[in-house]
Amino acid sequence: MINTCRSAAILCLLSLLMTGCSGAKNAADAEKQVPVEKMYASAAAKLDAGDNNEAAKEFDSVEQNYPYSQWATRAQLMAGYAHYKNLKYDDALLALDRFIELHPGDDNIAYAYYLKALCYYEQISDVRRDQKMTELALDSLKQIKTRFPDSAYARDAALKIDLTLDHLAGKEMEIGRYYLERKQYQAAINRFEKVVEQYQTTTHVPEALLRLTEAYLSLGIVDEAHRSAAILGRNYPQSSWYKDAYRLVGDAPTETPKNSVYDKTIGKILN
Repeated sequence: MINTCRSAAILCLLSLLMTGCSGAKNAADAEKQVPVEKMYASAAAKLDAGDNNEAAKEFDSVEQNYPYSQWATRAQLMAGYAHYKNLKYDDALLALDRFIELHPGDDNIAYAYYLKALCYYEQISDVRRDQKMTELALDSLKQIKTRFPDSAYARDAALKIDLTLDHLAGKEMEIGRYYLERKQYQAAINRFEKVVEQYQTTTHVPEALLRLTEAYLSLGIVDEAHRSAAILGRNYPQSSWYKDAYRLVGDAPTETPKNSVYDKTIGKILN
């Protein structure tokens, strides 16, 4: 009986000691809790110093420790910016998408969309590679023009849209030239026509019209070759591409070969 009482007393004492330690730890943690303004200022200072990785971590900490404060909203956007500056585009996009989803009415929402577009735009690759990022950049830039036409970012978005369209047209030209060199004329025509019809404001249109002239002449479709050359001459009379086209059609027969029909569905001359 005495041993039992003694054991109970020991357990009670241990429990009190543990409770006391836990209370002391919580009190110590409370004393160590950094004010949100100070945490945010520290993250901003690291960003200004170029320590983008640590800045992103500290902005994330602001949100984690003070999730319902106004500083948390700012920290979400700034974390995205810090990741962007650190060239960690995937992390930046995650942070920005979260900000856009949670704060669609925020005063800085236009900037969030703009920063998201930049994350895609700066990943645009050479025209010989896949252009998925170019398409995503174009879509994001168009959103800025349509959603925020009066924002400070709309003009730059418009300029980047033109450059992005030029890049996509360049990709079509790359593929079209590939087919043309291998005498796959109808496949080449499809690409060059796409440039002329869908990317009319780009720098690639004059060459596309010349390549159409070449491809149609190779198929014996002289009327279409003359038409492409005429459009080129009317719109780009000083272009070197027009001079090349003029030389081509100048040596071409004035009509298609007798007894021949061009079937566009299969892309062949039928004799």
